[in-house]
Amino acid sequence: MTTTFTPIASLAGGALIGLAAVMLMAFSGRIAGVSGIAARLLPPFVDRELTGRLAFLAGLVAVPSIFLLATGQFPAQSIETGGVLLAFAGLLVGFGSVWGNGCTSGHGVCGISRLSVRSLVATAVFMATGFATTFIIRHLL
Repeated sequence: MTTTFTPIASLAGGALIGLAAVMLMAFSGRIAGVSGIAARLLPPFVDRELTGRLAFLAGLVAVPSIFLLATGQFPAQSIETGGVLLAFAGLLVGFGSVWGNGCTSGHGVCGISRLSVRSLVATAVFMATGFATTFIIRHLL
């Protein structure tokens, strides 16, 4: 399995994520944690924030279409596993987000920038788990 080195696209994507996090904090005082934003779409609803949450998630969903309009093709993706394993992985990520009281965007982007020790530890655990998983899949299976 090979990966492509894309420093320009990665830098631009990181800058846009950082800009979105800063704008959300500046305009609403909220942290841009995707799992928290998505979870708060479930009852009980807070009407004044529902529109913003929906707009945030709509933006996430709309990005591939915007990419298509800008480049003429969808972003390249490959998922090399079946639906069952993918669903199980999604459940594990959801469980981890709830158990860790946040996701990689909330802890890694927003928490670390606020010098949160809890977010630093959570991000270290996310990264160590990702490194271990990648090593196991690429070298041991």
